[in-house]
Formats: sequence, C-alpha cells, structure tokens
Amino acid sequence: MNHRADPLVAQQTARTHLIRLLQLAHAGERAAAHAYRGHWRSLPLGDERDAIRRIEDEEWEHRRVVLLILHDLEAQPQPVREFLLGTLGRILGTLCHVSGWFAPMYGAGKLEAQNVNEYTAAATLARAADLARHIPALLCMARVERDHETWFRDRCQRHWLARIVPLWQIPLAES
Repeated sequence: MNHRADPLVAQQTARTHLIRLLQLAHAGERAAAHAYRGHWRSLPLGDERDAIRRIEDEEWEHRRVVLLILHDLEAQPQPVREFLLGTLGRILGTLCHVSGWFAPMYGAGKLEAQNVNEYTAAATLARAADLARHIPALLCMARVERDHETWFRDRCQRHWLARIVPLWQIPLAES
C-alpha cells in the first residue's frame, strides 16, 4: 500500500463524515427552530418567551451558516431528512402547548447539549479534512449552543422535577 496516499484517504474520509454531520445538523437546526417557535408561542409574555424566540433566531442563523459550509464543500442538504426533521420540529412545537413547562425545557436542553458535541466534532473533522477555514464558524456555533444548553439547564434545575428526573450530561468542551 502506498503510505503517501494514507493522509489523503484520511482527509477524504474526514471530509465525507463532515458533510454527513453537516447535513444532519442542517436538518436538525430546522427541526429545532420549528420546535422553538412552538415553544415560545406556548409561553406567556415575558423574559422566557423572549429568550426562546432569540434562540429560535440563532438556530435559523446556524442553519444558514451550515448551508454555506455545505455549499463550499460542494454538498447539499438531504431533502428527505429536511422534510422529516422539519415535520418533527413542527409536531414538537405543537406539543409544547399541551405538555406543560418542564418537558419542552428539558428536551431543548438535552438537544442543545447534543448540538454542542456535534459542532465540536464537526470542527475536529474539519481539521482532519484540512478545512481549517471552517473551524472558527463551527466552534462559534458550538459556543452558542453551549449558551443555549446552559440557559435551559439553569431553568430546569429550578423546577421540582429536576429532583426526580436527572438532567442530561454536560457537553464536552470545544476543541
């Protein structure tokens, strides 16, 4: 086997995994944004409602940035995944009107923790794929998702159900 080709194969493999992860993130951001729209609309006027509306806006911005990176990598979102996750997000947003306060807050925090890990993993893959130009944007999105996770964790810890339902694992640190 030609050992000179190994780094190129590793770069291409990392690039392929990065594209797949970004396609999932793009669709996931759509689901999250739709869910947050239902979530903030289910809340009374006030600071929590405003904060979740801001988080929705940030999810739409992440989706825009992920699409730009995908286009730079000559890749596209996956239409079926986009449809399915978009539908799931709308369903979850609708359920926020009937599920009470804790469930949407808990689910959002857990989702945000996963997003931190996904964007951190994407930055690692970008480094391995020799696509360092995308690392700052990916780590920036990971930091914003961490802020979201922290906000939801703070709210959930104040609720009496947090004594019964263990909170999600704190996300890994950005690399």
